[in-house]
Amino acid sequence: MEDEFQVLIVDDEPNIRSGLARGLEKEATHIDTAGTVNEALDKFDAGDFQLVIADVRLPGDRDGLELVSLVQQRKPGTTAIVITAHGTVETAVDAMRRGAFDFITKPVDLNLIRQQITKAREHHRLQSENRELRDRLAEAGEVSGIVGNCRALQDVLTQIRQVADTDATVLIRGESGTGKELIARAVHDLSNRSGGRFIAVNLGALPETLLESELFGHEQGAFTGASRQKPGCFEQSTGGTLFLDEITEIPAKSQVDLLRVLETGHFARVGGEEVLESDARILSATNRDIQQMVDDGEFREDLFYRLNIVPIEVPPLRQRREDIPLLADHFLEHFCARHRRPAKTIHDSAMTLLVQSSWPGNVRQLRNVIERLVVTVANDTIEANHLPADLQAATSPGLSEPVTLAEVTEAAERSAIQSALAVNDFHRERTAKSLGVSVRTLHYKMNRYGLH
Repeated sequence: MEDEFQVLIVDDEPNIRSGLARGLEKEATHIDTAGTVNEALDKFDAGDFQLVIADVRLPGDRDGLELVSLVQQRKPGTTAIVITAHGTVETAVDAMRRGAFDFITKPVDLNLIRQQITKAREHHRLQSENRELRDRLAEAGEVSGIVGNCRALQDVLTQIRQVADTDATVLIRGESGTGKELIARAVHDLSNRSGGRFIAVNLGALPETLLESELFGHEQGAFTGASRQKPGCFEQSTGGTLFLDEITEIPAKSQVDLLRVLETGHFARVGGEEVLESDARILSATNRDIQQMVDDGEFREDLFYRLNIVPIEVPPLRQRREDIPLLADHFLEHFCARHRRPAKTIHDSAMTLLVQSSWPGNVRQLRNVIERLVVTVANDTIEANHLPADLQAATSPGLSEPVTLAEVTEAAERSAIQSALAVNDFHRERTAKSLGVSVRTLHYKMNRYGLH
């Protein structure tokens, strides 16, 4: 059934197992319990559990973290919550690398567990909704670099699925290095235009004198050096998708020309009189505050509204910390193969630093760091002292001292809210929307962290 949600509780203390089962009976359609890893695996294999709640310390030679790994191997995508009386950053990082959804310290707060189950059910629903999307993404090799399980990225993937089969223009916004072109390629590959061409042009890299020719093409002799007729990006992407990166760098005159093409579908090559037609689907991206540019008169309001039919916000890496171990291991495997290096692993101490770092360059910076480590580190294990000095010294504000996951999470949450407030000029409604929470929740968090 669609709402089926079965939970397996694994703890060596019978009182905790039965207490959790009784306290959570309204949160699931079926709850079972186990006292060891072997018993848990037997019941997991025989059932259809969507969530496993496991204590780290279990009797025998296998613990709860290994159970999480085995569960993920047998049924990828199963949600797992790890409970322990001794929470440390290293243990939390290890749990996330193994695929845990969350990490909770004892004594267990039933209300917190219930909240996490609600989130886990939503996570499971999103996974189910996006399974077809992920399968199609995997089939389209060009977008196989989309890696991550965090809620923010799942929301982006849901938006991609919703918009892909339409011809609506999409404006992708996000900081430099977040992977905006990857999102654009995903939209193209999942659309009914996937058989057509995907043309990407970086408007910020083109001088104004060449921009018009690049977009609309030119006729032979149209200007000095135009030795032959050349089709432009609009012409080349007819029947496909045209991705205009750094759209905010386009000069005022070209904004007028672009708006005309978007409204009519008609254009002419530079130096030509023939009116051509393009039905290319337009995707654009920017790392700047385009709304502020509109307010300041630097970007045409009518063009902004024409481009911004469907906005997609790509989260920065500091808001996707739970994805950093997945991304790091993904890049590690990729670059070991690419540079013909033996397989390497990242030590937990090094991974902890990676998770704590601020990553101003986002996923691109992480990718470059991992490639550098693959090339320069001779050892099979990448240690903390192998990381670049700036990563060893400059972690995110408030993240250098905490030793428990709760402290790390609170510090990261405080930093994210502080940054979002600054970006939105302390406008609470805009800040709450950008963070994906209610204004009431934001107000509560601001009071908790003293952000006024």
